[in-house]
Amino acid sequence: MPTTLIGNYDIDYSGVALPDDAGWAAHVAIHGPSANPMHRNTVFPPQRVLVDQVFASREEAEAQALQAATAMLPPADKQRAEE
Repeated sequence: MPTTLIGNYDIDYSGVALPDDAGWAAHVAIHGPSANPMHRNTVFPPQRVLVDQVFASREEAEAQALQAATAMLPPADKQRAEE
């Protein structure tokens, strides 16, 4: 599962194969800052995003998952992602 750091947030995103070769779904988890480096503070638990869309490839699903996660971040962190 790819992970990226945007601002203070760790974003886990992935493309997950749907049953019966129906395509790919976008999944995201967002973890915020924590006082304990051994503990991840989950802000947005792992789940499917863009539930009304099915993607043709894992790469496309991952790209859309990252875009959806970035849209959920506070404005200051979104701005850092665009720089």
